[in-house]
Amino acid sequence: MSRIGKQPITIPAKVKVEVKGQKVLVEGPKGKLNWEMPRQTSLKIEGMTINVTRQSEDKQSKALHGLSRALINNMVKGVSDGFLKKLEINGVGFKAAVTGKTINMSLGYSHPIIYDIPEQIKVTVEENTKISIEGPDKQLVGKVASELRSYYPPEPYKGKGVKYSDEKIIRKEGKTVQ
Repeated sequence: MSRIGKQPITIPAKVKVEVKGQKVLVEGPKGKLNWEMPRQTSLKIEGMTINVTRQSEDKQSKALHGLSRALINNMVKGVSDGFLKKLEINGVGFKAAVTGKTINMSLGYSHPIIYDIPEQIKVTVEENTKISIEGPDKQLVGKVASELRSYYPPEPYKGKGVKYSDEKIIRKEGKTVQ
């Protein structure tokens, strides 16, 4: 058995899980998520726990067993608690602001960078340099954070750019005068 796949998923009281064929629907206070399970896996809801099983013992089924369990667990966690990524902007004149469903970033280019925020994602900016990205879908929260970071990744000489709040930038020494 897959070590991850055989672990049961506990369903919090405020979360509703529904299975229609291979489609899993999860609904909670933070939003709704749905996902199509692979054919090699199946799902059983017993009381307040979910068990994921597989039909065969081939290599692909074993891999999809653990993957399916992890994704369903992330869906349950996301609709009950949500996921959060924090970004920091470093640099003179670098700033960000949220207007409606877009985030406007000034990162030293000749033009402002305008990024459309996807549905179910909430972006807040504090002190013009700290960005918080929240949402029920772990994959989408990570994607938005990585796309915002990709506009100006941190550079190693001065540390300017957009970085994750827990990221450590290894600084390089500049050229020395002889």
